[in-house]
Amino acid sequence: MRPAEISEDGRAEAAARAPELVATLEASIGRIVIGQFEVVRQVLVALLVGGHVLVRGVPGLAKTLLIKTLASSLELAFNRVQFTPDLMPGDILGTEVLEEDLTTGRRVTRFIPGPVFCQVLLADEINRTPPKTQAALLEAMQERQVTVAGQRYALDAPFFVMATQNPIEQEGTYRLPEAELDRFLFNVKVDYPNLDEEERILSATTAARDDEVRPVADAARILATQRAVRDVVAATNVVRYAARIARATRPGTADAVEAARDWVAWGAGPRAGQALLLGAKANALIEGRYAVTFDDIRRIAHPVLRHRVVPNFHAEAEGLDSDTIVDRVLADVPLE
Repeated sequence: MRPAEISEDGRAEAAARAPELVATLEASIGRIVIGQFEVVRQVLVALLVGGHVLVRGVPGLAKTLLIKTLASSLELAFNRVQFTPDLMPGDILGTEVLEEDLTTGRRVTRFIPGPVFCQVLLADEINRTPPKTQAALLEAMQERQVTVAGQRYALDAPFFVMATQNPIEQEGTYRLPEAELDRFLFNVKVDYPNLDEEERILSATTAARDDEVRPVADAARILATQRAVRDVVAATNVVRYAARIARATRPGTADAVEAARDWVAWGAGPRAGQALLLGAKANALIEGRYAVTFDDIRRIAHPVLRHRVVPNFHAEAEGLDSDTIVDRVLADVPLE
């Protein structure tokens, strides 16, 4: 089913049930993943927007487990690709093979779909494969289709890419190009658990437990909710606020704030403004509201901007990261 096929009544019902849907998914994920409430919420916001997520964190913080548990909670086709240095584009997209008909002797080509032909794709350790293979995902992420040997193949809706990345290990890894990073709606940062959460993790993972997770939402419900998100109202001043935040990060422009002029090599593009507004709409709907506020924009600003704001060498010399720069930008862009 495509979003355009969903009736107005279906979208209205999906909007009313959005808080219940997210609460159910959070409860399902919470059976397996302990803590990380804000991380789970950001991933679910991205799902309801129809965007993709890059999940970054050091090893052992349940990044892959979170994604697999979410996939198990959804009645959607799921595939996992372990990205390695020898992975080729055809290993993701699929390939054409030459076959011979034994009765006629005629040779024909047949396309064998790759793992990208699913609805939830886990790109595990995405930075461990060369840029050529990383680029194989660009068309799929942006246009929900792939092209092989000049033939276009549509992907089923909804299509959701969740990638993991280890930010500390550099050996055997490749830098993610800005063009690919920009395709991710959110860059979700996973931090260490607090003491209570870590105690619960140790207790749960060293004892017998039931790890079975059952689907609680199907494709039709996700698609209807994604459409309902776009029906949420954003007033003109809220839209302008989202645009001003994105523009404030661009050094060398009249709209740049002091933090951008001093510490940013490259700022956020128009996709950042779109992500701010759509993420804010999803956040409002999850909280049972049908209009976006400034607080909705500010709540999702960091996952939207942290991979789109590139610190310059001055920032790196002073030990400033993207999150610190985003804090300064939000402080300098007035609410009006």
